[in-house]
Amino acid sequence: MKVSRKIGELNAAQIDRIIQMAWEDRTTFDAIGEQFGLDPGEVIKLMRSKLKPNSFRLWRKRTDGRKTKHLQKRGFVVGRFRCSSQRG
Repeated sequence: MKVSRKIGELNAAQIDRIIQMAWEDRTTFDAIGEQFGLDPGEVIKLMRSKLKPNSFRLWRKRTDGRKTKHLQKRGFVVGRFRCSSQRG
């Protein structure tokens, strides 16, 4: 499998952050794309190349068809929860 040029230009810290964001339930592929310039297919390629095969299958099973991973399919307003005791 050939990794795209965009993925090849990422450093280790960026790759780690993309993997972390991809595992998060509420982080969309669109958010990853805005921050790192990768489309969903490129994120999948990166995950396939960097994760162990079983971890990749688990992640794909988890994200496949998940509405929260695609901005257009979300049925809620994007926002962050803030506890009343949290500063800022």
